[in-house]
Amino acid sequence: MQFSPLRTAIITIVALFGIFMSIPNFMSKDMLAAWPSWLPKQTMVLGLDLQGGSHLLLQVNRDSIIAERIKDLRRDVRSTLANDNGIGNIITVGANSITVELTDPTQKDAAMAAVEKLQTNVSAAALGVGGVPELAFSETPDGKIVVALTDDGVKERMSSLVAQSIEVIRNRIDQVGTTEPTIQRQGTDRILVQVPGFEDSTRLKDLISQTARLTFHLVHPTMSAATAEAQGIPSGYYILPSSDGGKELLNENIELGGESLTNAQPGFDSQTSRAVVSFSFDTRGALTFGEITSKNVGKRFAIVLDDKVITAPVINGPITGGSGQISGNFTTASANDLAVLLRAGALPASLDVVESRQVDASLGADSIKSGVTAGIIAGVLVVTFMVVAYGLFGLFANISLVLNVILIIGALSTLGATLTLPGIAGIVLTIGMAVDANVLIYERIREEQNSGKSVLASINAGFQRAWGTIVDSHLTQLIAAVVLYFLGSGPVQGFAVTLALGILTSLFTAYTVTLFFVGIWFRARRPKTLRIQHFRFIPDGTKINFMKISKTVIILSIVLTFISIGSAVFKGFNFGIDFKGGSAIEVQHTADGPADPALLRELLDKLNLGEIQVQGFGTPQDVLVRVEMQPGGDAAQGVAVEKVRTALAGENYTIRRTETVGPSVSGELTLHGTIAVLVALGAILCYVWFRFEWQFALAAITTTTHDVIMTIGLFSITGIEFNLSSIAAVLTLVGLSLNETVVISDRIRENLRKYKKMPLPELINLSINQTIVRTSLTAFTIFLALFPLVFFGGEAIRGFVIAMTFGVFVGTYSSIIVGGPILIFFGLKSRADVPADKVVVKRADGAAV
Repeated sequence: MQFSPLRTAIITIVALFGIFMSIPNFMSKDMLAAWPSWLPKQTMVLGLDLQGGSHLLLQVNRDSIIAERIKDLRRDVRSTLANDNGIGNIITVGANSITVELTDPTQKDAAMAAVEKLQTNVSAAALGVGGVPELAFSETPDGKIVVALTDDGVKERMSSLVAQSIEVIRNRIDQVGTTEPTIQRQGTDRILVQVPGFEDSTRLKDLISQTARLTFHLVHPTMSAATAEAQGIPSGYYILPSSDGGKELLNENIELGGESLTNAQPGFDSQTSRAVVSFSFDTRGALTFGEITSKNVGKRFAIVLDDKVITAPVINGPITGGSGQISGNFTTASANDLAVLLRAGALPASLDVVESRQVDASLGADSIKSGVTAGIIAGVLVVTFMVVAYGLFGLFANISLVLNVILIIGALSTLGATLTLPGIAGIVLTIGMAVDANVLIYERIREEQNSGKSVLASINAGFQRAWGTIVDSHLTQLIAAVVLYFLGSGPVQGFAVTLALGILTSLFTAYTVTLFFVGIWFRARRPKTLRIQHFRFIPDGTKINFMKISKTVIILSIVLTFISIGSAVFKGFNFGIDFKGGSAIEVQHTADGPADPALLRELLDKLNLGEIQVQGFGTPQDVLVRVEMQPGGDAAQGVAVEKVRTALAGENYTIRRTETVGPSVSGELTLHGTIAVLVALGAILCYVWFRFEWQFALAAITTTTHDVIMTIGLFSITGIEFNLSSIAAVLTLVGLSLNETVVISDRIRENLRKYKKMPLPELINLSINQTIVRTSLTAFTIFLALFPLVFFGGEAIRGFVIAMTFGVFVGTYSSIIVGGPILIFFGLKSRADVPADKVVVKRADGAAV
């Protein structure tokens, strides 16, 4: 109760820090511009679900990298053997190797020596510098030479290409002029791209995922592609499709590449007025271009973009100016995009879009409104209840609660963290959870006072003895939040961040700040008596015999658990696209009247895209369209989404959000979700085992597993969509359930030391009755925070909140009635339950008697 000036200064500095870091989030851009330069200006970054924009997850195509490298290797080996060493050869291409058959087998040693000089080392830092060998050389029993790509070499090359691709993507997006894009590596072969405010995800995909590899090739002077297909393709040539629907027979040698370009601009042909792209070469490229065109007058010269011939004009004369133009079936927009791609440079590898999400700005504004509304209502309900329940002490708790929210916002701003709609839900949930520590402290003060202690001694003992329980309960929740952050993705990580910050800040505010205000009040008033609680659901001194009904309740729990498991096995789940892949498209009816799902279903069934689900979503004007995963993979899925977009364009519907998840990502999310739940349970088991006896740890895991199974059963039985947010709900429930269990376990452990002769069933009954007031109040405050989210939080998180609400109810029930009684089943004993001849007493010198 005696606060030193240092502790007072720390509280003041932390509070002022949170306030000043939070203020910029509530200021307009004009006000922020006038804000003094020495004050913080950094704000929270709004996620795409709150401000609109596009999200892409790209994956380097391993097969295309290997195919391209094998193609280059084949050309290099043929040139090395035939052109440089005069060794005749026939090359056969395999999946990741080439086999060289020599026309003169006696030259095998010379051929092997020549081919081995092509060895390169690849490194994630730089190709050809250090790293690991890329090629492996061997001989077959019949004397053929095999050159294969090594697995380590392919991995290193992919890692390097990802780094190069990130820079190319950043250049392309910068050319478009968007602000604050997020481009970062994920794992070894993926790139995450988030562009706020850029709502045309289709155009963004075209800009980013197109390789834009520009090459120039000579066309075969006498043979057409059709003749080559009929008679055989000449050595050194290959066939590519052309933009006009035909085919061209091209020389494999690349005469000139797009890396020599210095500029590319869209324009119009002066004679035909058609859109074209004009380009310029650097000095070396201009000389090469002039030399090629001078030597091949009268021949056709093909311009190839991503293995497709754009145009193949005849060279009428030398072109020595170092510039030219690409003509084709361009629109103004496509010519502009091609110019952007050429200026930014070619991607070093093909990138597949494995996940795509696009949110309309209006939907983001609605999400902010719904989230803030739910937060305000939840805050008012919790604050009002704390004043009604605890009077002046409730006011102290509310001051700490407000500071807690301010510190969360300030920390998010300082870290530059992204605030998502689930993140807002995390803050709202924290409002309900933060007062738990205050309830623990206040109920402990009441107990100490009822035991006959003075007001000052009761307050001191209440804060001191509640601290250990507060730390235990908060750390179990923090473990779940940390696991959720590292194994989750996107908005779910935003929820984990806000939840973790809320847990940490509430440790400071609920204990230290509340104690600070209680100390000021006590020193000013010096009360002789203390009345903390003004309202309670359950009266003091209850003597409910929980052990008497425990067998019946446990049997009921076992039955319900088997029903949940049976429903999950036989009925299954309504999996969202996060876990089964496919596309989800949220559309809104723009004309008067509600949307017509039946009419939309009939319209979209004509597209022949397989199973299409159309269902109401939120308001009567909103509809959610689900398109199953298409057989053609990610590219086919994108085409399917565009078909739906086109079909809806003329039907008074506007698309507000699209999400596409490929099969590879959905499979990983399923695995990661399962691992997350198991890791969280394992980590919490270890912590509880460390803090308590092993029986408490097993009881805690048993009750938590029960709660998880029951909540997952809710998803199966009711058909609520099970998606990535559902995993977040389950993991948060793990923390909340353990919170209740730890509080009761801590009291049982304390009473085991205090009442050494009391039989264990009676002691467990006493412990549950002592903590049931606190448990009921805590559960109620969390319900107060969750109910506004159910009704005002928006459709996107409604399933998450319903699962959380059900989980809190089940967790409270299992902690009270199931958790304590099963301690006896796991072999926990009190001193009274141990036979006298088994009691071990230690003398003062430590020797056992």
